[in-house]
Amino acid sequence: MEKWVLVAETSCAIPARDEEYNHWYNTIHIPDVLETPGILRATRYENNEPPEGHGKYITIYDIETEDIDKLINTFSEIVTVKWEQGRMSELVAPVFAAFYKQMAPHIESK
Repeated sequence: MEKWVLVAETSCAIPARDEEYNHWYNTIHIPDVLETPGILRATRYENNEPPEGHGKYITIYDIETEDIDKLINTFSEIVTVKWEQGRMSELVAPVFAAFYKQMAPHIESK
Protein backbone atom coordinates (compact mmCIF):
# COMPACT_ATOMS: atom_id res chain seq x y z
CA MET A 1 0.00 0.00 0.00
CA GLU A 2 1.49 3.33 -1.04
CA LYS A 3 1.27 6.40 1.16
CA TRP A 4 0.51 9.78 -0.36
CA VAL A 5 -0.60 13.23 0.71
CA LEU A 6 -2.84 15.69 -1.06
CA VAL A 7 -1.79 19.23 -0.27
CA ALA A 8 -4.47 21.87 -0.90
CA GLU A 9 -3.59 25.54 -0.48
CA THR A 10 -6.49 28.00 -0.29
CA SER A 11 -7.61 31.38 0.91
CA CYS A 12 -11.00 32.85 1.65
CA ALA A 13 -12.22 34.93 -1.30
CA ILE A 14 -13.79 37.42 1.11
CA PRO A 15 -11.42 37.75 4.09
CA ALA A 16 -14.11 39.38 6.25
CA ARG A 17 -15.95 36.01 6.05
CA ASP A 18 -13.00 33.84 7.16
CA GLU A 19 -14.93 32.40 10.09
CA GLU A 20 -17.79 31.29 7.82
CA TYR A 21 -15.30 29.88 5.30
CA ASN A 22 -13.43 27.87 7.94
CA HIS A 23 -16.67 26.52 9.39
CA TRP A 24 -17.76 25.34 5.93
CA TYR A 25 -14.33 23.88 5.16
CA ASN A 26 -14.11 21.96 8.45
CA THR A 27 -17.69 20.74 8.71
CA ILE A 28 -18.75 20.24 5.08
CA HIS A 29 -15.83 20.16 2.66
CA ILE A 30 -13.42 17.93 4.57
CA PRO A 31 -16.09 15.31 5.39
CA ASP A 32 -17.10 15.34 1.70
CA VAL A 33 -13.50 14.75 0.59
CA LEU A 34 -13.08 12.01 3.21
CA GLU A 35 -15.80 10.04 1.41
CA THR A 36 -13.06 9.12 -1.08
CA PRO A 37 -11.86 5.59 -0.23
CA GLY A 38 -8.19 5.80 0.69
CA ILE A 39 -8.23 9.40 1.93
CA LEU A 40 -7.88 8.74 5.65
CA ARG A 41 -7.68 12.06 7.46
CA ALA A 42 -7.15 15.77 7.02
CA THR A 43 -5.19 18.37 8.95
CA ARG A 44 -5.47 22.10 8.35
CA TYR A 45 -2.90 24.82 8.98
CA GLU A 46 -3.06 28.60 8.87
CA ASN A 47 -0.46 31.24 7.98
CA ASN A 48 -1.68 34.69 9.01
CA GLU A 49 0.95 36.37 6.80
CA PRO A 50 1.33 34.15 3.72
CA PRO A 51 3.97 35.10 1.16
CA GLU A 52 2.75 36.76 -2.03
CA GLY A 53 1.00 34.25 -4.27
CA HIS A 54 0.35 31.73 -1.50
CA GLY A 55 -2.82 30.82 0.37
CA LYS A 56 -3.59 31.55 3.98
CA TYR A 57 -4.56 27.92 4.61
CA ILE A 58 -3.24 24.50 3.70
CA THR A 59 -4.94 21.20 4.20
CA ILE A 60 -2.95 17.99 4.16
CA TYR A 61 -4.92 14.84 3.42
CA ASP A 62 -3.26 11.53 4.35
CA ILE A 63 -3.78 8.83 1.73
CA GLU A 64 -3.12 5.10 1.52
CA THR A 65 -3.87 3.42 -1.79
CA GLU A 66 -2.75 0.73 -4.18
CA ASP A 67 -3.93 2.76 -7.19
CA ILE A 68 -3.45 6.53 -7.02
CA ASP A 69 -4.96 7.08 -10.47
CA LYS A 70 -8.18 5.35 -9.42
CA LEU A 71 -8.23 7.34 -6.18
CA ILE A 72 -7.77 10.63 -8.07
CA ASN A 73 -10.61 9.73 -10.46
CA THR A 74 -12.92 8.81 -7.57
CA PHE A 75 -11.94 11.99 -5.71
CA SER A 76 -12.73 14.09 -8.81
CA GLU A 77 -16.10 12.37 -9.23
CA ILE A 78 -17.03 12.97 -5.58
CA VAL A 79 -16.01 16.64 -5.69
CA THR A 80 -17.98 17.12 -8.92
CA VAL A 81 -21.11 15.56 -7.39
CA LYS A 82 -20.75 17.73 -4.27
CA TRP A 83 -20.38 20.80 -6.50
CA GLU A 84 -23.56 19.84 -8.39
CA GLN A 85 -25.36 19.37 -5.05
CA GLY A 86 -24.45 22.93 -4.06
CA ARG A 87 -22.05 21.86 -1.30
CA MET A 88 -19.12 23.98 -2.51
CA SER A 89 -18.64 27.49 -1.21
CA GLU A 90 -18.26 30.69 -3.18
CA LEU A 91 -15.74 31.68 -0.53
CA VAL A 92 -13.10 29.20 -1.77
CA ALA A 93 -10.13 30.83 -3.45
CA PRO A 94 -8.01 27.85 -4.52
CA VAL A 95 -4.31 28.55 -4.91
CA PHE A 96 -2.67 25.15 -5.40
CA ALA A 97 -3.33 21.44 -5.01
CA ALA A 98 -1.14 18.41 -5.71
CA PHE A 99 -0.68 14.77 -4.77
CA TYR A 100 2.71 13.70 -3.38
CA LYS A 101 3.94 10.13 -2.92
CA GLN A 102 5.81 9.31 0.30
CA MET A 103 9.42 8.61 -0.63
CA ALA A 104 10.94 7.87 2.79
CA PRO A 105 9.63 6.72 6.17
CA HIS A 106 8.81 9.27 8.87
CA ILE A 107 11.91 10.66 10.51
CA GLU A 108 11.52 11.69 14.13
CA SER A 109 13.73 13.74 16.42
CA LYS A 110 15.78 11.95 19.03
